[in-house]
Amino acid sequence: MAGQKFSAPSIENTPLIHYLLTQTPMAGRPGAGPALAVSLVMVAIVCVFTGLCYAELASMIPIAGSAYTYTYATLGELVAWIIGWDLILEYAFSNMSVSVGFAAHIEALLEWIGWKPPLEWISPAYLPTGLQDFSGRDLYAPGWHFGFNIPAFLIVMILTVVLVRGIRESARTNNILVLVKIIAILTFIFAAANFVHPINWHPFAPNGWTGMLSGGSIIFFTYIGFDSVSTAAEECKKPQRDLPFGILATLIACTLLYSGVAIVLSGIVPWQSLMGDGAPVVNSLKRLAMAQGGGILHWIELVVLIGAMLGMISSILVFQLGQARVWFAMSRDKLLPDVFGKIHKEFRTPAVATWVAGFVVGIPAGLLDIGTVSNLSNIGTLFAFVLVSIAVLLLRYREPERPRAFRAPFGPLFPILSIIFCIILMMGLEVMTWMTFFIWLAIGLVIYFFYSRHRSEFAPAR
Repeated sequence: MAGQKFSAPSIENTPLIHYLLTQTPMAGRPGAGPALAVSLVMVAIVCVFTGLCYAELASMIPIAGSAYTYTYATLGELVAWIIGWDLILEYAFSNMSVSVGFAAHIEALLEWIGWKPPLEWISPAYLPTGLQDFSGRDLYAPGWHFGFNIPAFLIVMILTVVLVRGIRESARTNNILVLVKIIAILTFIFAAANFVHPINWHPFAPNGWTGMLSGGSIIFFTYIGFDSVSTAAEECKKPQRDLPFGILATLIACTLLYSGVAIVLSGIVPWQSLMGDGAPVVNSLKRLAMAQGGGILHWIELVVLIGAMLGMISSILVFQLGQARVWFAMSRDKLLPDVFGKIHKEFRTPAVATWVAGFVVGIPAGLLDIGTVSNLSNIGTLFAFVLVSIAVLLLRYREPERPRAFRAPFGPLFPILSIIFCIILMMGLEVMTWMTFFIWLAIGLVIYFFYSRHRSEFAPAR
């Protein structure tokens, strides 16, 4: 919502689309302001197109799996490697983002109890815009400093131990956690709505379409997981009817809740005050409670804290599980070393892959700020969705007669729109994010051509 602001303009910190159109650098990513609610609607529309494409691809392979599994079965090894390597980036940086957010909520909970832990052990070592307190006083200058976000690291490692010992996802448990999150969100919306100052909504879109596009690009990771609905084609009695309904219902519910939070949040505090905040809702409630002398707002803050933390634990658990399974699947297909495919003798889980995934997420989560890690999560996710949409088009051309339990409607329109809109959202991210992403892909291709390609199951045929 608040974007990022640096001391001087630079190409690296400028959204790619802005630089391509104007050839002028900016001093950071522009904030969407209250218009983040519009950004959320835009992202939901993109997710509709992408989700229906994902559903078609998933419906062609009658097994459970990720985009890596589907592309490996339909488009071959190289495309599967690229999307698997990209999924590692997506899952890792998504969980880094959530872990840093969880740490910010732990800090808020400790302060709610009355204990203020040492700042260097609850702050990431890298703060590109510095760190300020509620009064605007600088606590840390921009850049690197001595510190490590211990709560962010610990939550990842604790859940890694849980996953190594073995856990089976329970639909009932997941439903309960979802219900708790919804209650927390609705509690915030209805309680804080009484303290909205409409003046905070003016201007509604302070940075115009540039800000809204940038806001949509950075907020995209909050929708990650909607695609799980699209993998249920084989379980639907009438997939051509039920899948679009399930995807649309999920996205409408999420968009209404997210937009409600964005509108109320930007109404109770100036949107500029949220810059770099890992727990903007809770900290805004804290500001409001301090201004109002506490009372019921103090307890509402606790409800929102608990709901948010439970929701984030659930998200970290699911995506750490997914990331480890990608490492495991790529090892099983001989694209990564065999050690990642080893199964624990007692717990029957891919223990090595799970531990590696834990450290790959936990250590950077202790070092980096939420803006940096969420950028890479978003570009990885959007790129994966582009590849899925391209795969749908290619398979319609190459294998038009292949059975599909579900087919995205209107011919090639939805896959093409998905590709176009995902690329536009990617271009709303900073140049530095693109550079880092290309470096990641280049490293992956070097590994593939010099290692994985020569030991995969297709190597003898080459």
